[in-house]
Amino acid sequence: MSAAPMQKPAAQTAPVTGARLVVEALDHFGVEIVFGYPGGAIMPVYDAITGARFKHILVRHEQGAAFAADAYARVTGKPGVCMATSGPGATNLITGIANAMLDSVPLIAITGNVASPLMGTDAFQEIDILGCTLPIVKHSWIVRDPADIPAVFAEAFHVATSGRPGPVLIDLPKDVQVGAVAAPGSPYPLNEPARRVDPAQLRRAESAIGAAQRPLLYIGGGVRIGAATEQVRAFARATGIPAVATLQGLGVLPNDWPGFLGMLGMHGMRAANEAVQQCDLLIVAGARFDDRATGKLAEFAPHARVIHIDVDAAEIGKLRDAHIPIAGDLKTVLTQLNPRRPAIDDWRAQCIEASARHAFRYDAPGEGVYAPALLKELSEKAGDAFVAACDVGQHQMWAAQHCRFAAPEAHLTSGGLGAMGYGLPAGLGAKLARPDAHVVTITGDGSFAMNIQELATLRRYGVALKIVLLDNSTLGLVRQWQELFFDRNFSEIDLSDNPDFAAVAQAFGIEAFRISRREDVSAGIERLLAAPGPCLAHVIIDPMENVWPLVPPGKSNSEMMHGD
Repeated sequence: MSAAPMQKPAAQTAPVTGARLVVEALDHFGVEIVFGYPGGAIMPVYDAITGARFKHILVRHEQGAAFAADAYARVTGKPGVCMATSGPGATNLITGIANAMLDSVPLIAITGNVASPLMGTDAFQEIDILGCTLPIVKHSWIVRDPADIPAVFAEAFHVATSGRPGPVLIDLPKDVQVGAVAAPGSPYPLNEPARRVDPAQLRRAESAIGAAQRPLLYIGGGVRIGAATEQVRAFARATGIPAVATLQGLGVLPNDWPGFLGMLGMHGMRAANEAVQQCDLLIVAGARFDDRATGKLAEFAPHARVIHIDVDAAEIGKLRDAHIPIAGDLKTVLTQLNPRRPAIDDWRAQCIEASARHAFRYDAPGEGVYAPALLKELSEKAGDAFVAACDVGQHQMWAAQHCRFAAPEAHLTSGGLGAMGYGLPAGLGAKLARPDAHVVTITGDGSFAMNIQELATLRRYGVALKIVLLDNSTLGLVRQWQELFFDRNFSEIDLSDNPDFAAVAQAFGIEAFRISRREDVSAGIERLLAAPGPCLAHVIIDPMENVWPLVPPGKSNSEMMHGD
């Protein structure tokens, strides 16, 4: 009997570590930049990133990583990625994760953790980051088996970007990172099923728009998130309906768009708030009736029927009943919505006249620098390439009121969370996303000090971010509220012992100069924009200057204070 022929052994797949699978997953999903800071529990992943196709940006604080990734996502529309070690590294990401959650920004946060057998033992630098972040993520995972990494990352990118975007967290125990498995295939792509828009609701909306006498378009941040800017512009052009925007909706319609009345709400334009209070139909596109926009909700748009369009059905009816609710992707809904042009010539003329009558004046008395005029001139000189990364405070509101934004991606700000310290790392992320743009961080002395260490990151990578630091030696917005609503009891807002911020920037190797006189503003703006590398303009402003208009807390938008 002849011997049976020997069978060729099956090809063996070389084992690969969990850390390597993390890097391969990021490469698979086209990640170009990861913002992070290494440490013991994430060290295997950092060992594996050598040779990765993506670039790693070493920030100087993990909060800076989360904020930079957030801004990168807002500008590009792609998920931002940040990475940190366990314990304090992970907890330092929390503010940035919360910021992304409240502003619906797709963010992938990756954290290392102690080895699985040590979890729950109060090991060194152990924290339950999954539990800490449960209220502020769309979803989160602790990976228990390195073989699950490709599938977890596929699901994470899907969850972060589908529907209403938001942050997700992937927690990687150290033993999962170093454990080796046979290399699995490419992650299977997950597809979001298309949501059908109710045609009956579309027809109801078309009928209401065609019959309205005083309709108003209310634009929110969901327009940017849904990449529906062109659809909103086409709708506004076709219908001639006047429009207002929230803080996050600025830039969808340019400032000079006929019939655009500006921002509504607490620090909104007078004509915008008046139009809301007078309209008989409010068409809400990607907005959520935030309290800073509505003022006293019970008296907001009191005469209006509401058409509410939002990809997140949970937002519709949450704060204000919608007479015509339309749950669906904004781009799809607006493409399918074809109302006849309403007969509103008188209403439109009334809104435009009010906007002209209440236009802001820039001839403030005095010789010092007037921040609104400076910011207006800055955005005009930067043109359509202008991108502002704003911190939180008076400067944030002045930028919203007076800067010109050519697109919603040109205005980056911490809206829902209101996080001071956002501006500098956000500017870093935005400039890396748009190296061709005039990216300018607009900040105040209080906010700037919170993440000042990221000047070192700008210097290391040669990121040509421009910084306008408005220094009034006080926590300006808090001081304004104390002046108006707390009997001028100025409690703990004095920052008169600020350093010379220009000298501080120079110590980091950043070009910097000082502007303290009004006649030096134009030349200073030109110098700032022309600088070949990162540059800071330290601008001294009046500590008693207030932001006007202002709706007092608990009041209707019709009860604005104007500072006359």
